[in-house]
Amino acid sequence: MSGQAADDPHTGVQLAHVEESPTRQVGRRVLFAGFFLALTVLIVWLDRDSYRDGDEVGISLLDAVYYATVTLSTTGYGDITPITEGARLVNILFITPLRVLFLIVLIGTTLEALTARSREEFRIRRWRSRVRQHVIVCGYGTKGRSAVRSLRATGTRLEDIVVVDSDQRAMDEANSIGLTGIVGDAGRTDVLRRAHVERARAVIVAANRDDAAVLITLTVRQLNPSVPITTSVREEENASLLRQSGADTVITTSATSGRLLGLSTDSPRVVSVVEDLLTGGQGLDISQRTVSSGEVGLGPRDLRDIVLSVTRGGRTLRYDDPLIGTLQSEDVLVVVRSHGPDGHAFARAQ
Repeated sequence: MSGQAADDPHTGVQLAHVEESPTRQVGRRVLFAGFFLALTVLIVWLDRDSYRDGDEVGISLLDAVYYATVTLSTTGYGDITPITEGARLVNILFITPLRVLFLIVLIGTTLEALTARSREEFRIRRWRSRVRQHVIVCGYGTKGRSAVRSLRATGTRLEDIVVVDSDQRAMDEANSIGLTGIVGDAGRTDVLRRAHVERARAVIVAANRDDAAVLITLTVRQLNPSVPITTSVREEENASLLRQSGADTVITTSATSGRLLGLSTDSPRVVSVVEDLLTGGQGLDISQRTVSSGEVGLGPRDLRDIVLSVTRGGRTLRYDDPLIGTLQSEDVLVVVRSHGPDGHAFARAQ
C-alpha cells in the first residue's frame, strides 16, 4: 500500500481553499430545511378548506404542520388528502418540488462526504494540467516565508508559487494565504515531481539544515538540469559544496546576518538602506533587468535607473569599471529603483 501511495501523483498535494466548519455547514442546512417546512405549512394552511382529514373537511394548524412534515420527509400516509383540483395542483407544482429540495438538504452532508474526494481530485488534476513556469519554494520556515513575501512583492502571483514542506502545520499556513503546497520531503524525487519541478522557472531552497539543502539541490538539478536554483546555507564553508551540487546562487545566511550586525554598530543608516533595498514593493528596490534598445550605446551613468553592476559575457562589472564603456544589447543590469507613496516604481530624474 505504501508503494501505491508513493506512486499516486495526487498524494500530498494541497490546494489552497477555504474549508467551512462542519457546525456551520449543518446549521445552514437546518435553516434551509426549516424554511422549506415553514413554507409548506403556510401553503397548506392558507388552503386548509381544500383538505380532508378522514371524514372531516378542513384541517387545523396542527394538521397542516403534520401534513407538511410527513409529506416533505416521506410520501405521506394518506390520512390527510387534498380534495379539490386547486389543492392537488398546488401539491404538484409547489409541495412536490419542496419535498425534493427538503430531501436534498437532509442528505446533503452525506452527498458532500461522498463527493468531496472526487471534487478535490478534479481540482488537483486541473492544477496539474495548468501549472508551469512556477517558482518552487522548498521549505516554509522563516526563510521560506520571507522568500514568498519577496516574490509577491515583485509581482509573482500566488498561483505561480508552490511550497514543498514536510510539516503539515507549515503547509496549512501556506494554504491559508492561497498557496498550493506539496506535503513531503523536498529531497525526494517523487515529491519534487508532484511539484512539477521539470516545468518550474526557478527553485528556492530554504531548508533549515545545510545537508538537507545539498540533497534538495542535487535532486532538483537531476530532475531539471536547466532550472535556476537559489539556495541558502548556514555555514559559509558549505557554500562551495552547494555550488558544486548545482546551485546557481548561494546565500550564506549566518555570514550575511553577521555583516549587518557589524555594520549596525558604526553605520546603522547603511543597515537601514540595505533592509530597504531587500524589501520589495516599497522605498528603494534592487532589481535585475536587461538593457533596453534605447539604452544601447549609453554609459551606465546616463540611464534613468541607478546602475550598480553590468554583467556581460558571464562577467559582472561594477558600475564604475572602465571596461564597461557603453552598454551593449546583451548586457544585464542590476539597478536601484524608487517607489512612490502608492507603491509604484519610478525612475530618478536625469
